[in-house]
Amino acid sequence: MRRVGLLTSGGDCQALNAVMRGVAKALYNNYDDVEIIGFKDGYKGLIKGDYIKMEPEGFSGLLMRGGTLLGTSRQPFKLMKVIEADDVDKVTEMKKNYKSLKLDCLFVLGGNGSQKTANLLSEEGLNIIGLPKTIDNDLYGTEMTFGFHSALAMATAVLDNIHTTAASHGRVFIVEVMGHKVGWLTLYAGIASGADIILIPEIPYDIRVVTGAINERTLQGKKFSILAVAEGAISKENAKLAKREQKEKIKNRKYPSVAYEVGAQIAELTGQEVRVTVPGHMQRGGTPTPFDRILSTRIGAKAVRLYKEREFGKMVAVLGDEITSIPLAETAGRLKTVDPKASIIKEARSIGICFGDK
Repeated sequence: MRRVGLLTSGGDCQALNAVMRGVAKALYNNYDDVEIIGFKDGYKGLIKGDYIKMEPEGFSGLLMRGGTLLGTSRQPFKLMKVIEADDVDKVTEMKKNYKSLKLDCLFVLGGNGSQKTANLLSEEGLNIIGLPKTIDNDLYGTEMTFGFHSALAMATAVLDNIHTTAASHGRVFIVEVMGHKVGWLTLYAGIASGADIILIPEIPYDIRVVTGAINERTLQGKKFSILAVAEGAISKENAKLAKREQKEKIKNRKYPSVAYEVGAQIAELTGQEVRVTVPGHMQRGGTPTPFDRILSTRIGAKAVRLYKEREFGKMVAVLGDEITSIPLAETAGRLKTVDPKASIIKEARSIGICFGDK
């Protein structure tokens, strides 16, 4: 009897269950003697030895079910080798539980930090295969991550719905979009929903350029303006500061988030009525889109192909229409950001979208 492990780590997304289903179906289709061990709450379950034996029927109906049936948690990579107050050596415990369960492979569904830990375990001699999960789409080495498309649909729906109330009241509306340190989700949702101004971390903004664009729309007879603002958006002034100074300034900011700060500045400089909407974790919830269901199935199947070919220490990756793989060492600790000179930025500018920089 061969035995493999599954865990879902980091922030949740709509397609985690769909990917687990893809892995399970491919395993059961290729092997008659396979047993799947599911670790509860991500790496926390692997550390504590908290797991369940998963049965084939348990994967039925997961394709369209959001979230993760195994649960998830964040275990910061920077603390993985740190022995804290509980006196637990996390890496040693993970290795011990992997070996005591006689696992032949561990499939890790996660984003940046999760794949860094996956690479660490691979370097420690465990058979690891990573699967690229994050709504942020910021994993280096893959063009697309599962969860991104579904989160995009949710963020776009919020911006779409804002249009009607913005038009009715003649206000400036700001929608704060998730994405952590990158602007992929905000950029795509902003373009998809017809936002007038898009602010992303990769293109620091000047608030006077932003208000200038709003005033110009007002002069053109436009009754409202809609801004898609990334949660990690940063002003040109703050972008010049050292990282430590940036963190300190954010910590002491009198507003709940950057969207509220931008909103207050717009109200002060333009005199216009401003409303801020923060959909937050709604963007992670709901059911996966058809695109994500297909992508998740393909990623799961590819992960099992890597397992079958004994290609460990790799992460499944998307390249064009092909599902391929890259070494975990190549993606670990690297962020995929939006290139300010990318064609999609140029195309957005050409239709009049303002990025707040010029």
